[in-house]
Amino acid sequence: MNISTRAHTRTDALAIGTEADPRWAAVRARDPQADGSFVYSVRTTGVFCRPSCGARLARPENVAFHDTPAAAERAGFRPCRRCKPDEPSLAAQQAAIVTRLCRRLESDEQTPSLEQLADDAQWSPFHLHRVFKRITGLTPKAYAAAHRSRRVQDALARSASVTEAIYDAGYNSGGRFYVDAPKVLGMTPTRWRAGGADTELRFAVGQCSLGAILVARSEVGICAILLGDDPDALTRELQDRFPQARLVGGDATFEAWVARVVGFVEAPAIGLDLPLDIRGTAFQQRVWQALRAIPPGETASYAEIARRIGAPAATRAVAQACGANALAVAIPCHRVVRRDGGLSGYRWGVERKRALLVREAQR
Repeated sequence: MNISTRAHTRTDALAIGTEADPRWAAVRARDPQADGSFVYSVRTTGVFCRPSCGARLARPENVAFHDTPAAAERAGFRPCRRCKPDEPSLAAQQAAIVTRLCRRLESDEQTPSLEQLADDAQWSPFHLHRVFKRITGLTPKAYAAAHRSRRVQDALARSASVTEAIYDAGYNSGGRFYVDAPKVLGMTPTRWRAGGADTELRFAVGQCSLGAILVARSEVGICAILLGDDPDALTRELQDRFPQARLVGGDATFEAWVARVVGFVEAPAIGLDLPLDIRGTAFQQRVWQALRAIPPGETASYAEIARRIGAPAATRAVAQACGANALAVAIPCHRVVRRDGGLSGYRWGVERKRALLVREAQR
């Protein structure tokens, strides 16, 4: 083999190696979501760039990937003047601003208005609303409500009295607390502290193609859709969630709700327009909101969901939020799969997850 042939073979091998790397697809697509996860260098120019750089696409045999800008600089490359990969990306700058606004929403007793938050960020209200929802999965108003829910629940759980909980939750007076509490708890604070005592939950257990199904409703809306093999086990699970609540068998009106839920399980394309009583931490609310945005027939990986809510390192926490979901199908955690497309754990069994995905793919 002569020198020219060897050089050509080596070039082909380098190109093949680059094209086989999944990061090359992000570079070709100029994917801004990949910014921050790696940079790439170009041997012929001596520079390194972000995946989203708008410069002319380099030949794959001249490209190398680096985990960080510092690693690229140690390899002898300088930062691109166009995309400035050694500086925070636009996405990172926006994430930092949204994080600061989240801390304000968590600390202020009176929820700041959209205009006040926009002044803080030096953005327009429209731009703030759009960026905040893209990063967190929630609007500023919904994020504040989810945080208040967690704050009220935590205070009630650890405080000796409701009065003490008012101040532990960060409220300066009882008025706002009693306005917020029924919205975020689905009942009065006193009832919640008593494990749902004197609270009435209507429920019914039926059968669907996936096995037994339990549907429960609070005063706010559907608070549980549980799947399983044993109807008695589903009832015990509901009792464990509200140990002091009065569980009341569904009447004719509620049976119609149950029928609509079962119909939605059998045919997801029809949608479910019943009110939901969704309770969780602010982070769980963000994850669940992102799950509800996945259309029937489509899936997303845990890592994708983490990126969509602006927490790319929180893949494990996303999986835990999926496992904490008590509203099967209504919050479609079955549409979340592993990065390679494989099915992983599902609260109600992997076979049910597979059946739901097959059903939605055939709609």
